[in-house]
Amino acid sequence: MKLSQEYIEQNLPWFIVLVVLVVSVAGLVEIVPLYFQNATTQPVRGLQPYTPLQLTGRDIYIREGCNNCHSQMIRPFRAETERYGPYSVAGEFVYDRPFLWGSKRTGPDLARVGGRYSDEWQRVHLNNPRDVVPESNMPGYPWLARAPADATTIEAKLRTLRTLGVPYTDADIAQAQAALKDRTEQDALVAYLQNMGLTMKNAR
Repeated sequence: MKLSQEYIEQNLPWFIVLVVLVVSVAGLVEIVPLYFQNATTQPVRGLQPYTPLQLTGRDIYIREGCNNCHSQMIRPFRAETERYGPYSVAGEFVYDRPFLWGSKRTGPDLARVGGRYSDEWQRVHLNNPRDVVPESNMPGYPWLARAPADATTIEAKLRTLRTLGVPYTDADIAQAQAALKDRTEQDALVAYLQNMGLTMKNAR
């Protein structure tokens, strides 16, 4: 039997088997080497794991769908780096589970937003974005200022992340609930936003 292109295209089972084989081999060739490159597996200099407050804020950021409109990846193009700062590298995100690079930009990229605005600006922006950015179409999140930050699962989250390679210590885990005491969800989200990209900013 001769496996000509014409024969393969007319025989669906062969076509499916060969497509799966080609895609699998191509995927392995592209993906497997990344697991052995320090640039993709090792943290950049100065990178610290999220604090309990920042980690809680990250969960709120995901829950509220912020990453659906804001990317967290600056691409290596001049227009991007001039507007946002140094382009993103994999080593900045080795502690992120999951990473939130994204490509959708209804709002600006937030990879380097940390420290760009004050905490108070961030709070006003979260309560009603048009108070600081009149043309914004972002919805407000005023209830975050009234909702207490959830501390019931933070220790379990840190333990789970530690099994995945994030260097949390026993002391970090033991103090996690106390770090969220009397904090609101808004406090947590602001802490997360203010941490975005600070490592690369400080390295410049």
